[in-house]
Amino acid sequence: MSNQHDNFPISLPGGNTVKSFALVLAVLFLLMESFANVGAGERGVVFSKIGGVQEKVLDEGLNFKIPFIEEIIVMDVKIQKSETRAEAASKDLQVVSSTIALNYHISPSEANSVYQDVGMSYKQRIIDPAVQESVKAATAQFTAEELITRRSEVSDLIKQMMTERLVTHNILVDEFNIVAFSFSNVFNEAIEAKQTAEQQALKAERDLDRIKIEAEQKITEAKAEAESQRLQRATISPTILQLRAIEKWNGVLPQVTSGGTPFIDLSKMSRR
Repeated sequence: MSNQHDNFPISLPGGNTVKSFALVLAVLFLLMESFANVGAGERGVVFSKIGGVQEKVLDEGLNFKIPFIEEIIVMDVKIQKSETRAEAASKDLQVVSSTIALNYHISPSEANSVYQDVGMSYKQRIIDPAVQESVKAATAQFTAEELITRRSEVSDLIKQMMTERLVTHNILVDEFNIVAFSFSNVFNEAIEAKQTAEQQALKAERDLDRIKIEAEQKITEAKAEAESQRLQRATISPTILQLRAIEKWNGVLPQVTSGGTPFIDLSKMSRR
């Protein structure tokens, strides 16, 4: 006895609904794969599985791409900050340690070139080595003392060298600053000793100037006193001497006789 269902296919209820749902999901997935969003301060690099990195660079916003063929790599083109430690030798072979702060950004129109040539690790592969090379090249042109006294000039030279190196990789320098600048302990002690010696020499020079001024003042005073005495001697006359003698007389006449004419003691006569 044959089964009565053998000649009749089994149809599941709602089969068309499942197919429709699967189709909708496929369409949504296809749409999601057809667009890519590029955020503010970013650029999209198009990488094709067929042709590699493409020449076009996607701007901010929603962008179309070929689904399953093209991939969008988002590159940050905002200003970024980097700090790098660098060591170099001065012109007089003093070891110099510094910390360099750099503000930079990727050239937006060349984001694809940066990704193709360097990739995403451009700080480690391009920026840090450029900082090291620029600091060494600039520092070697100055003595250790000049690195201190001409710091702004050193900073400008490092920035110029760094800009020239990075622009070849489509990385632009916005701002540059030497955060820290230090030398070996031996050099610091030598600088301190030199400053102490200069201060002592300056103090000695000032003391010598003071002594000279005081000596000149004393000479001037002595000359003035001598001139005053000379003028006094020049103005003294016999008449002045007689007047000064009279000023000193106590009113008593001498009682000594000379020749035949006796001196009269007026004081005794007045008492009578």
